[in-house]
Amino acid sequence: MKFSALDLNPKLQQAIEACGYSEMTPIQQKAIIPARRGKDLLATAQTGTGKTAAFSLPILQQICDQPKEIASGYCRAIILTPTRELAEQLSETINRYAQFMDLKINAIYGGVNMDSQKKKLKRGVDILIATPGRLLEHLVQCNINLSHAEFVVLDEADRMLDMGFITDVATILRHTPDKRQTMLFSATISPEVQRLSKSILTRQVEIRAAKLNVAADTVEHVLYPVEERRKADLFAELIHKFNWFQVLVFTSTKAQADALMRKLKNTGVTTALCHGDKTQGTRRRALADFKSAKVQVLIATEVAARGIDIPGLEYVVNYNLPYLAEDYVHRIGRTGRAGNKGYAISFVSREEERAVNNIERLIGSTIKRIHMPGYDVSNRETLRKNIAKGRKKTPSNKATHTKISRAAKIPGKARSKK
Repeated sequence: MKFSALDLNPKLQQAIEACGYSEMTPIQQKAIIPARRGKDLLATAQTGTGKTAAFSLPILQQICDQPKEIASGYCRAIILTPTRELAEQLSETINRYAQFMDLKINAIYGGVNMDSQKKKLKRGVDILIATPGRLLEHLVQCNINLSHAEFVVLDEADRMLDMGFITDVATILRHTPDKRQTMLFSATISPEVQRLSKSILTRQVEIRAAKLNVAADTVEHVLYPVEERRKADLFAELIHKFNWFQVLVFTSTKAQADALMRKLKNTGVTTALCHGDKTQGTRRRALADFKSAKVQVLIATEVAARGIDIPGLEYVVNYNLPYLAEDYVHRIGRTGRAGNKGYAISFVSREEERAVNNIERLIGSTIKRIHMPGYDVSNRETLRKNIAKGRKKTPSNKATHTKISRAAKIPGKARSKK
């Protein structure tokens, strides 16, 4: 279905065409029409499916249909999102959709001075994009009044719950009118998300752009069994062997990220870090260098990486598997977007085998194993028997090693480094 079939405001349609949009994605086809009619939505959509347009275009259209003067310190629409990076990304995208309209669209988030944000709020805002904590600070200081808000969107609702924002979100919603349109978008529908939806939505339309909790089918999943202590060696060998470029790597801790960076730099791989010990400016520069292909690898921890959006990203590497299977879906959701092929590569130690089982149940498929000679882990049953016998050395399990066949290789298209 084409956007032109929606009969949108001419200025909005002009912006859509300027963005290069023609055909709607599945989530847009299912969400835009009921949202435009003012219905509450509970939408399941992975990152990269076009969900920003799915909720922002109906809001922009309704604002065009009923233009109003915004009083000082008030706003018409609120979009809550868990991180600064996501807030900036949403602000940039929605401003593109509204580029031919005379609207005020602002983002507020932590880590920056509140005074400049206060001045923008005092002028009135059509669409306010905010992280819950910073919006609550402005509410406490009476810099913003939400009593005229007609639209509320919770983007990445599951992430906000995971990050402990549920109390802040509930407090914010109490400051909004009971009669409002509320849209909740989440990559996964957990029991917590279900409970939240029941408390804030009214006669909602439920939309699922894809099978519940399943990663995009454009992503190929593979894992390498490897001892924890050998993961850095394996990654360094693979990145040189297949010449992977623009690789986003997730580690569980900042210390692991630092150690991996040292290892890669020693092998000549240009690398940048994105974790909590780095300043916001340093993280922004690291991401900019990664996007512009100045560095080959970006190593990130879970929290620091939220909101990272790299068009055309081909490789996501799980140096460590996440504790929650849903986080695996979030991590790999950064590749395989917009119909492009992506690869989710995981290094799995013996201690992480249970996490693999949980992930496979969630995505509904078995992840292909690739056994790299010299790196494989010993068979668990063999190890148990040897320990029981009191042997000090576990015999090698060469019989279980599988050579990498041409078909089993991760496609490492021969490409020159940019």
